[in-house]
Amino acid sequence: MKNTFTFVLMLLVFSAKAQTLQSPSKEITLRFSISDSGTPLYQLDYKNKPVVSKSMLGIYLKGNTDLAANFKIDNVKTTTFNETWQPVLGEQSNIVNHYNELTVALSQNGTNRKLNIIFRLFDEGMAFRYEFPKQPHLNYFIISDEKSEFNVTGNHKTFWIPGDFDSQEYAYNETKISDINTDKIDLNNGIGLKSIAGKFVVQSPLMMKTDAGLYLNLFEAAVVNYPVMHLDVNPQTFAFTSRLVPNAIGDKAYLQAPCVSPWRTVMVSDDARKIVSSKMILNLNEPSKIDDTSWIKPMKYVGIWWEMHVGKSTWDYAGSQNAQNTESQELIASGKHGATTANTKRYIDFAAKHGFDGVLVEGWNVGWEDWFGNWKEEVFDFTTPYPDFNLAEINAYAQSKGVKMIMHHETSGSVANYERHLDRALELMKRYGYPAAKSGYVGRIIPRGEFHDGQTMVNHFNFVARRFADYKMMVNSHESSRPTGYHRTYPNYIAAEAARGNEFNAWSVGNPPMHETILPFTRLLGGPMDYTPGIFEIKMSAYDKTKKEQVHTTLAKQLALYVTMYSPLQMAADLPENYEKYPDAFQFIKEVAADWQESRYLEAEPGDYITVARKAKGSENWFLGAITDENARSTEIKLDFLTPGKKYKAVVYQDGSDADWQENPKSYAIKTIQVTAKSKIKLHLAKGGGTAISFTPVN
Repeated sequence: MKNTFTFVLMLLVFSAKAQTLQSPSKEITLRFSISDSGTPLYQLDYKNKPVVSKSMLGIYLKGNTDLAANFKIDNVKTTTFNETWQPVLGEQSNIVNHYNELTVALSQNGTNRKLNIIFRLFDEGMAFRYEFPKQPHLNYFIISDEKSEFNVTGNHKTFWIPGDFDSQEYAYNETKISDINTDKIDLNNGIGLKSIAGKFVVQSPLMMKTDAGLYLNLFEAAVVNYPVMHLDVNPQTFAFTSRLVPNAIGDKAYLQAPCVSPWRTVMVSDDARKIVSSKMILNLNEPSKIDDTSWIKPMKYVGIWWEMHVGKSTWDYAGSQNAQNTESQELIASGKHGATTANTKRYIDFAAKHGFDGVLVEGWNVGWEDWFGNWKEEVFDFTTPYPDFNLAEINAYAQSKGVKMIMHHETSGSVANYERHLDRALELMKRYGYPAAKSGYVGRIIPRGEFHDGQTMVNHFNFVARRFADYKMMVNSHESSRPTGYHRTYPNYIAAEAARGNEFNAWSVGNPPMHETILPFTRLLGGPMDYTPGIFEIKMSAYDKTKKEQVHTTLAKQLALYVTMYSPLQMAADLPENYEKYPDAFQFIKEVAADWQESRYLEAEPGDYITVARKAKGSENWFLGAITDENARSTEIKLDFLTPGKKYKAVVYQDGSDADWQENPKSYAIKTIQVTAKSKIKLHLAKGGGTAISFTPVN
């Protein structure tokens, strides 16, 4: 690891006059001050123009006390930090972490309580957090509210989803701030559990664009021992205020000094590519706490999963808890169970034949019959397979084929039950050589009254990552709180869902074509997403002629998603037989990398399009993905990211001339050309379409 540190230290006693800090590029300027009532205030400028007007900061404690007023500045410290570090897995093999920092030490008149506010300015934005130092007048305390304001300077275009404490699985709304209103959205969207906090509450990360062409993003980083931050909206004043998720009795966080809050972040740029490529969220997290990371590896996998979503098979073995033999009380097989030994071997054979690392099997363990709709404490024990799933036989077969099995832990939202069984579940994985598990949190949380985004659950998700690390195993969480860069600290937290994934296309109104152009500006800023791309059989009528649902992309766009939607854990999500129908298109999924030396965001506009080129780690091969929204698009791309002086074979997987995500989504064409770093290539993307390209050096 290569590190460079430069420190400039000033320690002075200040009055209430404003303090100023600039980013390393000097394009972003922070001004901090104290109001006449002793309230901390900040404002943010970009290239000498305001982007966040004067906004208040403060913490409220249970018991009608606050850390929001009557402050005076004790001292101010500024530092500069610059390092280059190497992630275990990532979009870049080297990440620059360069910022200027301002720490304002405050004391409260009357109580003599201490509060530090720490600001960091990067070239792409600002971050701040509250620090509670060890002190005689504040030890154990309960946060009842946090009032961090973000008063933006206009009625910006905004990409938002409702402030739901239990789910992020919404399609994005594109409106002005003044039109934000959760009452106006269609809730017939396939989400089973909704806990929307109010008509003027939205989730972060929140992406915006000003009329002047500036891009703004409000988010948070390093959420540890703290609830997730949502945002209250004032549609008239264009003000956003932090909204913390409460626990079962209404408290927000239980803390003990010394401690810190998560970072609150404001990204700003006049170039959308700088937002989507930013590593600021990752940089605000602590370095890896895992010394030996050699066992943390990227994976491409197939699995028994999509066939349940399209209705070909089921997760449950019997179909109903009542389907029992009256004498033995044993469940009677329905004949539709997907996770059978024979079916799993079929997927293992397919993975081995086509070079995939792993096979995921959902529905392997007992309990699925008596769960849906029941707020039940003990559904799964995570160790007992159904009678038609032979763990030992399957894993011996997988090992003989050089394929790893991926465990599935659906918790049914009963987190207390999962934690009780976790070590036994991990021991089972260890016994059979499972390197990773996909966890799920469908349904209402137990302990009852808790939300997915509360402090208790944040601590649980982070605990699971740490416990998996003890066993040298990786975890991929679904229905969890959205990541905020914790995978830097525990890189075995290899991926998460935590957004509306591809599965919604199988049985709901689906994901609109612009959905995948927004996620890189929102959900993916916090960490890699297991979006499960690669669906080739686009229309669900292929399985049932009465079905109207479909994937809202072309087949070529499904290929491009492997590049535009970063994850070191990538699934070829469709059925093996569907890939066998289109072996030439499937070739791209087989070849595309999952871990990267370098990434270049060539074009980006939230809600419209994105084009990314990535170089595979340990290789000279490059891959490009370009996607668009519901509008067809033509563009010309310079290939100057390629190594000068080298010739490359470019295999272009593109929409067919008659392709359309609604009318003709499976129309695609493949061509092979020779290119160099001096070449340009014209791309033609159909409505809801995309292009994927592989570049291989020609010897």
